[in-house]
Amino acid sequence: MDAWTALGEGKYLLVTTFKRDGTPVATPVWVAGDGADLVFWTVRDSWKVKRIRRDPRVEVGPCDLRGNPLGESRPATARLLDNPDSERVRRLIQRKYGILGWLTVGGSRLRRGTKGTIGVAISPA
Repeated sequence: MDAWTALGEGKYLLVTTFKRDGTPVATPVWVAGDGADLVFWTVRDSWKVKRIRRDPRVEVGPCDLRGNPLGESRPATARLLDNPDSERVRRLIQRKYGILGWLTVGGSRLRRGTKGTIGVAISPA
């Protein structure tokens, strides 16, 4: 298994986005593999989504639940997905994380509806 695929197999991914002034902001997320991409799901109006909209350049690497890095990070490019692709990401997360994933995605759907969250795909730079 190559290093990129291993990131998708891991439990958490540290996604680093960049503020306007270049300051890095790292966030741990649940991750799933989707073909050649890594995907995660998040709240549509989160700051990381706003930063990705402005600058799709990110860095990704393995981490633990608290966001402590567990290996090297690598440059990548993120893109925000449309509603049908975001729904596919939700299903991938639910499948990978089992009952906890199902409860988390389902609870989010109840609170925010399907338009309150968005899928993000990450490709190697």
